[in-house]
Amino acid sequence: MTDEPGSAEQSLYLAVVRAGGRLCPEELAPADRPTVAALVARGLLTPTATGYTAANPRALGDRLGAELRHRATRLLVHAERLPGALQPLSRAYEALHRPSVADGAGAVDTARLGGTGAAVRQCLSELLAGCKQEFLAARPGHHATEALRTALAQDLALLRRGCSMRTLHQPGALDDPAALRQVALRSGEGAEVRVLAEPYERVLVFDRSVAVIPAAEDRSRAAVVTDPTTIAYLVAQFERDWARATPADRNLRAPHPTTVRIGRLLARGLTQRAVATRLGLSERTVAAHIARLRDRYGARTLFHLGWHLRGERHG
Repeated sequence: MTDEPGSAEQSLYLAVVRAGGRLCPEELAPADRPTVAALVARGLLTPTATGYTAANPRALGDRLGAELRHRATRLLVHAERLPGALQPLSRAYEALHRPSVADGAGAVDTARLGGTGAAVRQCLSELLAGCKQEFLAARPGHHATEALRTALAQDLALLRRGCSMRTLHQPGALDDPAALRQVALRSGEGAEVRVLAEPYERVLVFDRSVAVIPAAEDRSRAAVVTDPTTIAYLVAQFERDWARATPADRNLRAPHPTTVRIGRLLARGLTQRAVATRLGLSERTVAAHIARLRDRYGARTLFHLGWHLRGERHG
């Protein structure tokens, strides 16, 4: 029996109330008898010597509310105890030897780690679930917004249990407003996000003890690395790139379409005056858009900006 009365029960109860709150057995149709039994079981009808009397639904609401609150409390207590109960199993699982690149056994097929199959998601999900202090991610290229949405719940869970999270993106990855919203959701929970327009390598590092890296130039294979020396090198590379990157706050608003057009023309080698002539804008207006692009990419000069834009266009 569900917590709330069904439509048939509600209709019969209302009919009893409209009839003065009393129901005589001879007024019942045979098809109504199961409904009457359900109302009696709920406490909405009380049997009497001459039939049935309607009871106050508030009493039912109070009783069911108390039961639901008690049930919710038991579930919360169970949820709090469950991780501790599973901890011995988790320790046994985490004690398993993880292959490393050094021993030649660390490369695994993309079907298991580097692709989009269930085994891939399971492997990365387990690493994220076991991460206790810090998660570092360098993610060059564009990212499917759907993949970001899929990972959101686990990323937020990681942040809310006190882990730090730092992620590097390339500027083009944040051009999609939906991707920007995903980044903003993580930033709102304390994640740090920076943008680096220079080329860099893909790597995920969990607690500075396990890393996932490409194991082939075309990224058709990947590797799980546990060798401390190798991981220290990967972390040093990440920190070097992180220091050169700019905060993603500047990218959390998608650029104006005119700014995008100006950027494309600059990437083709046009001067500021030529861009203004091509688009029918004043040089002052073009200069303002260029200033926003320089701020977005952290470019010190127009040449530096053009270098970043060409790199993104062809990257």
